[in-house]
Amino acid sequence: MTFEFEKDTKINLWGDRKPSIGRIVHYVSYGTPGGEFTSECRAAIITEVGTGRFVLKNLAGEVIVDEPEENPWTVSLCVLNPTGQFFNVGVPHNEDSHKGGTWHWPERVD
Repeated sequence: MTFEFEKDTKINLWGDRKPSIGRIVHYVSYGTPGGEFTSECRAAIITEVGTGRFVLKNLAGEVIVDEPEENPWTVSLCVLNPTGQFFNVGVPHNEDSHKGGTWHWPERVD
């Protein structure tokens, strides 16, 4: 994803990484409402790319970007849990807050 800030100046927020089928990512589970199980990162494999829409809001909550077309940062996943796997369609990307129901790139480990 690229944003324009000034004339001829662009910043790429996620480097050269682009979601593609077969890539390993992290899916963030929701956890349970009562807190018995917390939200956790789970390994997942991208099975489809561009399965949703992209809406970007500013800090005031106003919509800046609303793209009804296919969004390459929304994907379908095969999520690998310790006790089994499940499939999830239309999972949005969230690299910042890692909230439940989103995916992000795995953190680098030294």
